[in-house]
Amino acid sequence: MSQNSLRILLVDDDYLLAKGTAKLIERLGGHRVAITDKPDEIFQQCHSKAVDIVLMDVNLPEAVWEGREVSGADLSRIVKNDPETANIPIILISAYAMVSERQKLMEISQADDFWPKPISDYEALLLAIESQVTKH
Repeated sequence: MSQNSLRILLVDDDYLLAKGTAKLIERLGGHRVAITDKPDEIFQQCHSKAVDIVLMDVNLPEAVWEGREVSGADLSRIVKNDPETANIPIILISAYAMVSERQKLMEISQADDFWPKPISDYEALLLAIESQVTKH
């Protein structure tokens, strides 16, 4: 894997699953992973330049931003439409998206990539993460 440690923001409402994913990414890739499911923390981290890439779960059932419920796709689009954070790569992650829905999700979210859950090949995910960061 890469010699440079990346700062990854993992957005997931399932903390235990996210913790396991974070540990694997940290151990296999040598990267640092922060976990949140709160929109205000996502935007704060992105605006503070503390994030190299965001792994964004699509399904965030209790996420609220500016008084309305939002999905990971909504949050991704907000990050991508902000000139200060638009260059941060985002990989959507979802257990529920059918293949036919992925393209629509990618268009709505303006995300850079999509990965189905559960993640089974962490080496391939790490390569995708590093590739997205290199592109941006």
